Amino acid sequence: MSDQTFEPKIVGFLCNWCSYRAADLAGSSRIKYPPNVRIIRVMCSGRVDPSFIMKAFALGADGVLIAGCHPGECHYLEQNYKAMRRFSMLKHTLRAMGLEEERFQLLWASAAEGTRFAEHVSKMTEEVRNLGPLNWKKNWIEKDLSPDEFDKIAKEHAEAMEVPA
Repeated sequence: MSDQTFEPKIVGFLCNWCSYRAADLAGSSRIKYPPNVRIIRVMCSGRVDPSFIMKAFALGADGVLIAGCHPGECHYLEQNYKAMRRFSMLKHTLRAMGLEEERFQLLWASAAEGTRFAEHVSKMTEEVRNLGPLNWKKNWIEKDLSPDEFDKIAKEHAEAMEVPA
């Protein structure tokens, strides 16, 4: 398959109250965006477990999007802040595993922001298309790591786990 015919598979975990409704508004308003996102409706972005993201990639997704209410506007008070913290930590972990940053994204979109949702999906689809297929299983390469490389990875993970005061 050539890169010109590659169409990425993107899994989108969308919060029921805001981003799912933004996607619905985009559709009902006939705002065009690529059909590459397979939407999974969740009650809140804070309920998206990191294992969901890992499983999506492991099962063949070329990209994953988490979308939820704007910070401070969550229907479950502060759960989107939880999603933001999880996103930051998981993004760091995926980067350490060799995954390009464009493959995993976070979007805040209210129910009235159908255009914003459509624009983000279009942009993400193009970015992932330019990267090409993930082929995660084929990309695992066993190699010897020096103790310095292990120390670097451990330090990066420790920094990612720090929660700002």
